Amino acid sequence: MINLPSLRQLRYLIAVIEKCHFGQAAEDCCVTQSTLSAGIKDLENLLGISLFERTKRRVVPTTSGIEIAAQARKILIQAEDLVDTAKAASEPLSGTLRIGIIPTISPYLVQRFLPTLQKIYPNLKPYLREDQTHNLLKQLTAGELDLLILAYPYKAPDTEFEQFMDDPLWVACPHNHALSKIKTPTIAIEDIHDEELLLLEDGHCLRDHILVACGIDDKNQQGFRGTSLGTLLQMVGVGVGITLIPEMAVKSRLFDGLNITMKPLSKDAITRKIGLTWRSASRRKPEFRMLASALRNIMAEPQTLP
Repeated sequence: MINLPSLRQLRYLIAVIEKCHFGQAAEDCCVTQSTLSAGIKDLENLLGISLFERTKRRVVPTTSGIEIAAQARKILIQAEDLVDTAKAASEPLSGTLRIGIIPTISPYLVQRFLPTLQKIYPNLKPYLREDQTHNLLKQLTAGELDLLILAYPYKAPDTEFEQFMDDPLWVACPHNHALSKIKTPTIAIEDIHDEELLLLEDGHCLRDHILVACGIDDKNQQGFRGTSLGTLLQMVGVGVGITLIPEMAVKSRLFDGLNITMKPLSKDAITRKIGLTWRSASRRKPEFRMLASALRNIMAEPQTLP
């Protein structure tokens, strides 16, 4: 019978690879450094190779160590999925669910769906982590998160996406701006091409969606870059320029008290698609599709526009 590594040993390996420090890795794994070191040594003896180069100052993973750690991450994810599958068979959408969500969605969406979701699934314990799309996708791939709430389109190999709502873009401009005096109920994309367009800083997918919607080259955008939608609206309010805001933020009355007029873009403009994203290999797909359906129903409930 072949002796196989334990899941605990694989967790120790990944922790040391990530921290490059036995003490910090032991803290992450909630064990003593001697316990972790012994586990790594047993793993090396079992595999018959060295996973780390050890010096007095640092720990450097070998090439084999890096390769085996990558496989270990996949094994741990599959092991967690196996347990989750068993739980879902007895009671779908129960227990802890680790959800990543982007900053241009979280403040406006969570307050709408979370209370209702907890009534529908009282044993579900959602744990939310807010971050930019590229960071969340890394955490999803590493198995640190179960699924994400993102705005589409984006590039994410080995994932699946199910939309549960559309999020059109609105133009935010000062009250005395020419765009605020347009008589039509919507504003055409060509009407904003020559305007000073304020955008979020690099890394926010909303920035990319706006650039695509407006047909603008990012290289030509050298002006102000905000860290949040609130900051952009403050700049618009003092007359620095205009910006585009997702409809969910408009409905939250984020602009109250500011010198701002809001008008929707024309219907032929690109619309953000909001949905759930999970690993293609996840065994919890039926649960996640069930969650997407619940969110679709919740978000379909009417909400007053300004």
